[in-house]
Amino acid sequence: MKKSLRLGAAVALAATASLTLASCGFGGGDSGGDSAGGKTTLDLLVPSYSDNTEQLWNDVIDGFEAENTDIDVKLEVQSWDNLESVVTTKIQGGEAPDIYNGGPFAGFAADGLLYAAEEVVSPETFSDFQDSFIKNAEVDGTAYALPLIASARALFVNNALLQQAGVNEAPTNWDELLGAATKVSALGGGVAGYGMPLGSEEAQAEAAVWLWGGGGSFGDAEAITVDDPSNLPGAEQIKKMIDAGATQADPGSTDRSPLMDIFIQGKIGMQVGLPPTVGQIEENNPDLDYQIVPIPTKDGSPFTLGVMDQLMAFNNDDGAKQEAITKFFDYYYSADVYVPWVQTEGFLPVTKSGAEALKGEEALAPFLEVLPDAQFYPSTNPKWQATDGAFKSLFGQIQSKPAQDVLTEIQAQVDAS
Repeated sequence: MKKSLRLGAAVALAATASLTLASCGFGGGDSGGDSAGGKTTLDLLVPSYSDNTEQLWNDVIDGFEAENTDIDVKLEVQSWDNLESVVTTKIQGGEAPDIYNGGPFAGFAADGLLYAAEEVVSPETFSDFQDSFIKNAEVDGTAYALPLIASARALFVNNALLQQAGVNEAPTNWDELLGAATKVSALGGGVAGYGMPLGSEEAQAEAAVWLWGGGGSFGDAEAITVDDPSNLPGAEQIKKMIDAGATQADPGSTDRSPLMDIFIQGKIGMQVGLPPTVGQIEENNPDLDYQIVPIPTKDGSPFTLGVMDQLMAFNNDDGAKQEAITKFFDYYYSADVYVPWVQTEGFLPVTKSGAEALKGEEALAPFLEVLPDAQFYPSTNPKWQATDGAFKSLFGQIQSKPAQDVLTEIQAQVDAS
């Protein structure tokens, strides 16, 4: 088995992910179109991708404000656990952020809250986005969000633990994964064979890994189809893994980030991870002997979960801030600003210029290789936001409830939304 891939020192030091940054408010002053000093104020709400996210955005803001002295940008950073409830509360209170970095957006577009993407970037910036990514941001043929970062998932494998358990090759299908994970768990000493995070942080992602890996789907732009027979094989395989003792204890309430920390410590045999995981390992346990392989599926066919987060702009003042927002987006997506940002966070770029700049980055290679087989959340379905929330709140019950009952309950909550 191959040894671990290594990130360059600068990237490794910057990609220490935690999703636990304390939030900082938008700050004082007027959050309306103009501040007391005659400047336009833009409120920017973002999630924490790593311990460096806040500083990265502050660096962008400092550079932007130096070139645009008539615009103030006020930053608020939230954890992913809190982000959606925070933005919902702000919208309900009539205080939507001017710019928002999040996932689901189609519901906002359906309610007429967002600018169309082409209204808030120059034609040059818009044309630089990868076609497939901008397509994934469309509702009825119009993009209402700007791709920010892309990511693919892959299986991180602790070579040493598998070898100790007598497993000589990384698994490629479910049967092999169950067998390998069970053997690793049998080593004892607090070791788990497979890290399965079904807690509220990202239950929808782990669910997709299994349900889609068995031929299922969450649906498309027209319909959400969680309670579908094609999803049952993956859901039942999850229960099989849990019942066999192949996972960590209490997977139904375990979140991805702290579980990945345990993998990095060398106590988990296999876990699905993201590009920034490479940097986390380099920073926290550079001697870990690991490899990155495609996610095992029911029959071994290629698959990865692709995720694309977006930037979107709320039209809060009848177009009063449109010009300022456009200036900010054009500045941010310029190659000399965007490429260091996305490289430091360890994700995949969504612009053509960014992809060209990072094509030689060795640490991203395993993820770029599987990206052509990526499947994406049906984020342009207006009910995707409700679906995402239903998975986060309900899917962990699969640890103790029949798989079919959990799928039915999630579908019912989505349909009632």
